[in-house]
Amino acid sequence: MRLLLTSALLMVLLNGCTSPKTTYYTLNADPIPLALAGAKNTRVMVGPVSLPELIDQPQMVVLDGDNQVQVYEYNRWAGSLKSDVGRVIAANLARDLGTSNVWSFAQSTQTNFDYQILVDVQNLQSKPDDSVLVDVLWTIKPANAKNKPIEKNENADSGLKPNSLMGRFLVREPVTGSGINALVEAQTRAFVKVSHEIAQAVK
Repeated sequence: MRLLLTSALLMVLLNGCTSPKTTYYTLNADPIPLALAGAKNTRVMVGPVSLPELIDQPQMVVLDGDNQVQVYEYNRWAGSLKSDVGRVIAANLARDLGTSNVWSFAQSTQTNFDYQILVDVQNLQSKPDDSVLVDVLWTIKPANAKNKPIEKNENADSGLKPNSLMGRFLVREPVTGSGINALVEAQTRAFVKVSHEIAQAVK
């Protein structure tokens, strides 16, 4: 009888020590079509993407009060958040610019481009049941600007802007729902808006 009680107690203790299940998340982006109607030949590489050290980690980091953050050990990114950001911006740039020749720096070995988009995420504040704030510095670098000086007439022939462009975009996206899924969806929408801003500068 004592042996049975000891075994039962051991099972309870073991069950109580079981770690919670880890859930993995990713920013959502539709695949870039192989061909778009009336597609242009402009080639765009998105990245590298940089993130603040605080959020550049596998665990999800959210605001827990005005001056506190919480690291969700069991809510993690399925891959790299940097890669996710680049993928979302690339997919939406393809549609905004009307070209299928857009790719993420982190996911391709292709290095021949007309424009390179550098993305420096200065801040990503995620507050459950409230909003997501994204602050991004972006740089649009034409390929010919890095290789040689561009003459005025040469630029007119190529159709490319000769000089790098820099900008900053701040967006606050409301979280429409509760839970981590709703938070990640708001993050995706925020970076989609970042891509729209960059596309307007490229055009």
